[in-house]
Amino acid sequence: MTTKIGHALMAPELEAAAWKKSSYSGGSEGQCVECADVIQTHAHIAVRDSKDPEGPALLFTSDAFDGFIAAVKREEFDI
Repeated sequence: MTTKIGHALMAPELEAAAWKKSSYSGGSEGQCVECADVIQTHAHIAVRDSKDPEGPALLFTSDAFDGFIAAVKREEFDI
C-alpha cells in the first residue's frame, strides 16, 4: 500500500499564506524553514525554504505534519 503524504505548490498558489519561520532557523547555517497553516484553503500544512519564498512549498496533511514534529521531538533524525 502506498500512502501519499505530501505534494507541492508554487508561491503564487499560496500568496495568502501566513508564513512562520521555525524557531530553530537562523544563524549562518542557511537551514531555514517556514510553515503555514493552509488547511482552510488547501487542507494541508505548507512547508518551504525561507531563502526561496517564490519557490515550491511542500504540503502535508495535519496528521503527517504532527507525526513529523513528534519524531523531531523524539530526536529520531540525525540533524
